[in-house]
Amino acid sequence: MSEKLKELRKKAMALPLSPGVYIMKNKSGEIIYIGKAKALKNRVSQYFGSQNNHVEKVRRMVENVDDFEYIITDSEFESLILECSLIKQHTPKYNILLKDDKGYSYIRVSNDEWRRLSYVLQKKDDGAEYIGPYKSSYYVKTSVEQAQKIFMLPTCNRRFPEDFKKQRPCLNFHIKQCCAPCRGKMSKKEYDEHIDSAIDFLKGGSAKTIRKMTEKMQEASEKLDFEQAAKYRDIINAAKRMQDKQKVVNIDIDECDAIALAIGENKGSFEVFRFSCGRLYDRENFIIDDIGDEETAREEFLLRYYSIREVPKKIFLDADLNDAEVLEQWLSDKRDKKSKKVYLLSPKKGVYKDLVDMCRKNAFESLAQQSGVTGKQLSVLEELKDLLGLDTLPRYIESYDISNLAGSENVAGMVVFEDAKPKKSAYRKFKIKSFEGQDDYSSMREVMTRRIEEYKKGENDGFSRLPDLILLDGGKGQVSAVKPLLVQAGLDIPLFGMVKDDKHRTRAITNENGEIEIKRNRRVFSFVTSIQDEVHRFAISFHHNRRKKMLGISLTKIDGIGEKRAKELLRYFRTVKNIEQASLKELENAPSMTHDSALNVYRYFHTEEEL
Repeated sequence: MSEKLKELRKKAMALPLSPGVYIMKNKSGEIIYIGKAKALKNRVSQYFGSQNNHVEKVRRMVENVDDFEYIITDSEFESLILECSLIKQHTPKYNILLKDDKGYSYIRVSNDEWRRLSYVLQKKDDGAEYIGPYKSSYYVKTSVEQAQKIFMLPTCNRRFPEDFKKQRPCLNFHIKQCCAPCRGKMSKKEYDEHIDSAIDFLKGGSAKTIRKMTEKMQEASEKLDFEQAAKYRDIINAAKRMQDKQKVVNIDIDECDAIALAIGENKGSFEVFRFSCGRLYDRENFIIDDIGDEETAREEFLLRYYSIREVPKKIFLDADLNDAEVLEQWLSDKRDKKSKKVYLLSPKKGVYKDLVDMCRKNAFESLAQQSGVTGKQLSVLEELKDLLGLDTLPRYIESYDISNLAGSENVAGMVVFEDAKPKKSAYRKFKIKSFEGQDDYSSMREVMTRRIEEYKKGENDGFSRLPDLILLDGGKGQVSAVKPLLVQAGLDIPLFGMVKDDKHRTRAITNENGEIEIKRNRRVFSFVTSIQDEVHRFAISFHHNRRKKMLGISLTKIDGIGEKRAKELLRYFRTVKNIEQASLKELENAPSMTHDSALNVYRYFHTEEEL
C-alpha cells in the first residue's frame, strides 16, 4: 500500500459512524466523485483498503484521489438529497451523469401544395403546421412512421407535381406502403384525403380513425363503390395491425417504467421502457462507460434519470436494491401527482417479470451494437454469469477434455468460446507426456500445469490471455484435481466441471461445492451443451488422428509399404484390423498396391500355415 493510501485510510478511520456525503478530490482540488453513506467511516475506509477488492473503475478513481471532504447529515435520506444536489452542481468525472437532451418534439405538416408529414425537434417560423409539443421523441417518431404506412404517404425526396412520371414508383408502392403520387394518376383531392386522415389519426388515435374509416367503408359499400370501400378496408386493417403492435403488455395500471441493466466487458447499457395504460409510449437507452459495481450503478442511474424525468407510480427493476426504501422516499417526494407513493419492485414471475426481461433483452441488444456482438450472445453469457455467481461476464471461456483408448495414446483438447462463439484459432492440442496408462485426473493436471506455465512464459500468443471461465469435461473429481494448481499459481479463475448423464448428455455444472442444475434454463443449457460437445469432438478427433498416424507408422515396417501406401491402405480399409483380415486378392485390389507389396502385407499378418 502506498504512503498516500495509508494517509487517506488513517483519515477515513477517524470519520464518525454517521450518515453523510463524502467528496473525493484530485491533486488539483477538482471534485472527481461524490457519494453518500449510512456510516461514513465504514464506507470511505473501504476505498483505501486492499485494491484487489475493487472493480477497475473504483481502482482508477482511488488512484486519482489526493484528499476527501465529508458532510454529516441527520439521516440517510438527507444524505441522498444532498448527494443529488452536489452531483448536479459539480458533475464529477466518476459519477454516472445523464444529460437532459430530450427537449420537445413536434409533428410537422409542410405547407407545400402536396403536403408532407415528418417529425422534428424544433418548431420553426416557416409557415408549416406543427402538432405538439410532445415530450417523447420516440412516440412522435413511431406515430409519424405508423401514419405514413397506414395511409400510404410518400417518404421519398421527390417533389410533386414537378416529378410526376419522371421515374418508376419505388419499392414502397409495390409493397402497398405508398400511394405513389409520382405516377401522376392520383388527384390532388384524393391525396389531400390521405393527408387529412393521417392528421386525424395522429391527433385522435387509432381507435377514432378505425371508427371513421369504418363509416366511410360502409358508405362506399352502400353506393356500390366497392373499389373505394376496399381502400378503406385496407386502411382499417393497417390501423388495427399498428394498434396491436402497440399493445406490448397488458398491464392494468395507469403508468409504470421498466429499467434493466446489461453489462459488457468495458461498458454497461441501461434500457428504460415507459408505459401508460399498458402501452409503450417512450423508450430510452444509455451506454455507460466503466459501470463498476452493479448495485451502485443502478442506484446512481435512478437518481440521475429521475432528476430530469417525470416519476411514475411503479418502477420495475431487473435486480433488488439494498437502499430501496430511501430511494422510494426520494422518488415519492419528486412525484408531482396526487398519489405520491412510488414503489421500486423487482418482479420474480408473471407479466411484470416478462416486462423486465423484454427490457433487458433490448439493453443487451443496444450494448451488442456497441461491441459487435449480438444481443442474444451477450444475454446467454449474462444468464450463465448469474447462474454460476461470477463477478464478471464470461466472454472468454476455455474448455478441456481428455481422450484415450484403454490408457493408450493419451491426449487432450482445449477449445475456446469468445462472446459465446467458438474461436477455432485459439484451439490447442496436448499429448500427455508424464505417464502411461489411464488416469484422467493426472492427465487434466498435466494439461493445466502446462497451460499455466505457457501463460507465465508469455511467449505463446494462444496462451497469453487468461480465460474468464474454465469448464472441464468431467465432474467434481476433475475440478478437485485442477483447482489447487490455479490457487498455487495465484490465478483467480472460476473453474467448473460439466457433468453428463448415463446417456452421455449434459446434465449439470459442478464445482467442489456441488452441482448446479442447468436444465431449467434452456438457453444456458443449450450453450453449455454446445461447449461440451465441441470440446469432446475436438479431443476425440485429435485422438483418432493420432491413432491413425501411429497405425500408419506400424504399417511402414512392412517391406514395400512406405508412408504413402500406408495412408492409402488405412483410407481404403478404414482400420488395421480390416487390413489384417483382408484376403490377398483384396489387398491386391487396394489403391497403389502391387502383387508383391500385397503379399508382403498378407505375410506380415499371417503365419506360414495360413498362406
